[in-house]
Amino acid sequence: MYRIIGGDQKPYGPVSADEIRKWIAEGRLNQQSLAIAEGGQEWKPLATFPEFQAAFAHQGSPAAPPVTTASSAAYVAEILARHPQLDIGYCLAQSWRLMTSNFGLLFGAAAVAWLMSLAQFIPAAGIVYWLLKGVIDGGLYLVFLRIIRNESANVGDVFSGFKVAFAQLLLTGLLTSLLAGFAMICCLFLPGIYLWVAWTFGVPLVADKRLEFWSAMELSRKVVTRVWFQVLGLILVAFLPFIIGYLVISIVIGARAWLPAVSALQTVIQSGQPDIGRFVQALKDVIAANILLSVLVKFVLLLNLPFAVGTLMYAYESLFNPRRTPAA
Repeated sequence: MYRIIGGDQKPYGPVSADEIRKWIAEGRLNQQSLAIAEGGQEWKPLATFPEFQAAFAHQGSPAAPPVTTASSAAYVAEILARHPQLDIGYCLAQSWRLMTSNFGLLFGAAAVAWLMSLAQFIPAAGIVYWLLKGVIDGGLYLVFLRIIRNESANVGDVFSGFKVAFAQLLLTGLLTSLLAGFAMICCLFLPGIYLWVAWTFGVPLVADKRLEFWSAMELSRKVVTRVWFQVLGLILVAFLPFIIGYLVISIVIGARAWLPAVSALQTVIQSGQPDIGRFVQALKDVIAANILLSVLVKFVLLLNLPFAVGTLMYAYESLFNPRRTPAA
């Protein structure tokens, strides 16, 4: 006999092995669903139980298919009618297992998206990347969701956003960035932070469920608002390695290179005796230090990205694609 964690992250059981195999066949449980055998001491993914491995060989995707225009209203109503629950520890643990089991694929996909983000350092290309960020992120999210759902995926799927809902992904990424940034600048800091967190799942909803951009942003906002602090905490913990790395690099580079370069530039400007050669050299030093800082920070982000994206996608699954919960 076994106990399992249902789609609402609550334990159910005891149930027999045959019943679990039936739920696997129906798509109500997947390889990452947690279970514990009677008398066991540790919750483990079902995929680690030898007695269920054969059942997964015949399992279809447990995820609901993308909603259509006709069914989008029903899907939105169904999600809003639920009481959202988010288990931060569960999302973190599942993301770690996912990453360690599929490191090559997930790191490769994250690296492709990361390499495209380096266009930010090139003025003209940076504008193009900013416009396409939602499309690129949508493709990256789909790679992680397919692995979570035991579907086939490859690194090239990062570009699937260009084939799936391109215009809607572009608009979602663009509006999310513009409106949240505008709120931060014009309405102090807190409204912008609220919107940035609330719209976290707008892009995945467009990529996965094919929702129209504003419907996706509104659904994300309404659901996340109910668990806003949990989502904020999830984001902070998921990106904690990056945050720590950013602070360390900023302090080290700032103390040893960037601040002295800026100080030298200020000295030249305030000297009262223009020296074009010294000014140009000081400006070059500031730019070089800033580029070094930015590259190091981006590299730390790359190392953190597979785990952070996996964590966010498990949260997305919990909030917007809850599995049918087996009866106790």
